[in-house]
Amino acid sequence: MQNIVVRFCGDSGDGMQLTGNMFAQLAAEMGHEISTLPDFPAEIRAPQGTLGGVSAFQVELGNEVYTSGDKADVVVAMNAAALKVCALGSHFNHPQAHFDEDFSLFHRNAILIVDTDSLSDKDLEKAQFHTANPFEELGIPESVQIVPVALTTLTKEALKESGMDNKSVLKCRNMFALGLIYWLFDEPMEKAIHLLEEKFKKKPALVAPNTKVMVDGYNYGQNLALNVQQVHLEKPSAVSHQNSAECSKLNAESARFTSIAGNKATAWGLIAAAEKAGKRLFLGSYPITPATDILHELAARKDMNVMAIQAEDEIAGVCTAIGAAFAGDLACTSTSGPGLSLKSEAIGLAVMAELPLVVIDVQRGGPSTGLPTKTEQTDLLQALYGRNGECPAVVIAASSSANCFDFAYEACKIALENMTPVILMTDTYLANGTALWRIPKLAELPTITPQSVPEELKGHYNPAIRDARGVRYWAYPGMEGYEHRNIGLERDAEKGTISTNPENHEQMVLARKHKIEQIAERIPALQVIESKVESRKSKDILLVGWGSTEGHLHAAANELGCDLAHFNYICPLPKNTREVLNQYKRIIVCELNTGQFAAYLRAQFPDLKIEQYNEIQGQPFAVERIVNFVKSIVD
Repeated sequence: MQNIVVRFCGDSGDGMQLTGNMFAQLAAEMGHEISTLPDFPAEIRAPQGTLGGVSAFQVELGNEVYTSGDKADVVVAMNAAALKVCALGSHFNHPQAHFDEDFSLFHRNAILIVDTDSLSDKDLEKAQFHTANPFEELGIPESVQIVPVALTTLTKEALKESGMDNKSVLKCRNMFALGLIYWLFDEPMEKAIHLLEEKFKKKPALVAPNTKVMVDGYNYGQNLALNVQQVHLEKPSAVSHQNSAECSKLNAESARFTSIAGNKATAWGLIAAAEKAGKRLFLGSYPITPATDILHELAARKDMNVMAIQAEDEIAGVCTAIGAAFAGDLACTSTSGPGLSLKSEAIGLAVMAELPLVVIDVQRGGPSTGLPTKTEQTDLLQALYGRNGECPAVVIAASSSANCFDFAYEACKIALENMTPVILMTDTYLANGTALWRIPKLAELPTITPQSVPEELKGHYNPAIRDARGVRYWAYPGMEGYEHRNIGLERDAEKGTISTNPENHEQMVLARKHKIEQIAERIPALQVIESKVESRKSKDILLVGWGSTEGHLHAAANELGCDLAHFNYICPLPKNTREVLNQYKRIIVCELNTGQFAAYLRAQFPDLKIEQYNEIQGQPFAVERIVNFVKSIVD
């Protein structure tokens, strides 16, 4: 096979995220492209075995992987509740629901591995089954290859002489399932064991029992010759598709690859930018799902001269960052939608003071607490306009877990070179998901030249002086001869002192606006991704998206035979945006909200007819649904 989708699902305490991550990491090390979707509830721990407590991890692996997959080809269900949720998808709460491939999370011909020890009467009752035969009750078709495995019994047997208590033994069930999956995919156990040793290197007592259970799971499949064919994936010779910004360099002979999660990639992009710019990296932040891992990653990087402060709240987090920017650091703050709301006034201060500041918004379902562990693209208008006064800021968006690195780096470059706040949009799908990533060399990354004050201004510097682009110069405490005040009140356009003059205020509003608009001169032009279908069937149709939907739209465009324009730069838009959009009769904007980017484009280009496709379900797009929608409106 070229590509395959695997879904691990079980109770929140069954270790599905660990299991899925290890399988995805091994797949990446074996040369496969990967894209993952961790999918878990917001509750700390729902009652064991209930429908509300199901946690899952899905990964697509193979060649030319664009998404984490619409539906699974292989499912591991650790209990009755996981079986029900996977079989019924979004209809799992409907008492009369049956398997329907439109809603199910796996295909009609999938391999379904189920722990038969977790299908007792009590387990079935917790999962709200009404009969003793869950497969029949769910209406699972005969074409699904059901593989019953007594995971609990086999794990207990494997560890009966380990001396571990029963609770600890049961925590190892996921490793037996993982070993069985390694057998199914014919992957070498040596690398798998090495990954396990790395994972538990801080808890060495767990290495031996987990290794034994994993190997026993592999041998179980090997020795019993289960009535399932092993899966053999073609190994790609090189990564060549256009799924993200870094792919043009992926075939370099000296390239090294790893799997990386979006939040980690974001943190590393900030570190790389600080190194390149010759600045200390400062992060002022407050923990919030799903952005907290950025704070964790940077707090561990004192060896890279990173200063990370966990502030007492969101407002304090951004204010400490603004102070660091005034002091000459590369200053950042990370948050999600609710925190972006709280930071809005302080971001306005950074706009007025014209200080470089990177604000990372890892979007989640809302409003309010909303769906804190689910994904959406619903903060765009807040990022563009959610501040008082005429308050322009740069807005850019990452489009894959891997290129979170590139756009974190780019956000820093734009902020430092243009003395402006930059809001970087990612989301839960990118932040928690992982992808194959080429590890770049620092020397090959773009140069970052901070807008430092020139020597000739020494002794007569003020914060209103600008260069030919309209960007003010950056001086900071400790620089003799550049003493100044920087304020949140309007300043005189020439002297930098406080001014309430009406004409001056208008002049300054337009100056700050022009500073953002001129950045369009130096960002990349919008590129159209043409369908791989040799004879494009839908030459008049252009799919349009932004941020994390790129992979799904790319796959849909290939299937439809139409083109795709995907935006990473949102404010300002690429200079050639109108030129590209004007080439198509039908422009269909697809996004995970009610139409925020579509509304923004209509405001910029009111003469263009823009159609839209939207979902707001806390989940990434399904390629199949996009394709069906476009076909329906075209027909």
